[in-house]
Amino acid sequence: MRKIILMMSVSLDGFFETIDRDISWGLVDDELLGFLNGEFRGMGAFMFGRITYDVMADYWNTAAPDPDVSAPMFEFAGIWREMPKFVFSRARTQAGSNTTVIHDVVPEQIAELKAQPGGDIVLSGANLASALMRHGLVDEFRIRVNPVVLGRGRPLFEDPGVRMDLRLEGTHTFSNGVVLLRYSRSSA
Repeated sequence: MRKIILMMSVSLDGFFETIDRDISWGLVDDELLGFLNGEFRGMGAFMFGRITYDVMADYWNTAAPDPDVSAPMFEFAGIWREMPKFVFSRARTQAGSNTTVIHDVVPEQIAELKAQPGGDIVLSGANLASALMRHGLVDEFRIRVNPVVLGRGRPLFEDPGVRMDLRLEGTHTFSNGVVLLRYSRSSA
């Protein structure tokens, strides 16, 4: 069965975005993106909340033709376009190519997605992650901690009703100071 893997960046103080929704503080260089591309190539789908999907689609659908895009960025643009995507939105009825719109988090439907053949599913988006965590549907966490203190912002884990016991599966340190923490659910 496929896993749902939350992959997000946070500041050292636990925020994924500033108060004004800025995410440009995240340290993504060619080394980090090359590493992520290696992970994404083995995945079966991306799963996004609407806001995260819109941000990603606005950039990555047009990144490849840009002559200033680095090789890892160009590679990710291709991975993005080719990978099946699920976007959760009550407002949307359709999205870009290779994208399925799902209107609500229904645990039985998510279980059906997980039971389909193929690679694991990459989850991104704090609101969607909270909804899936409330139902125990996130199997693994790959959190990239950036050496940045924001002071204020939106915390990645803001749902006080969710508690999970996790098991550390590994770490990876990048030369830019980002540390990847890989955890799985203790019961997973």
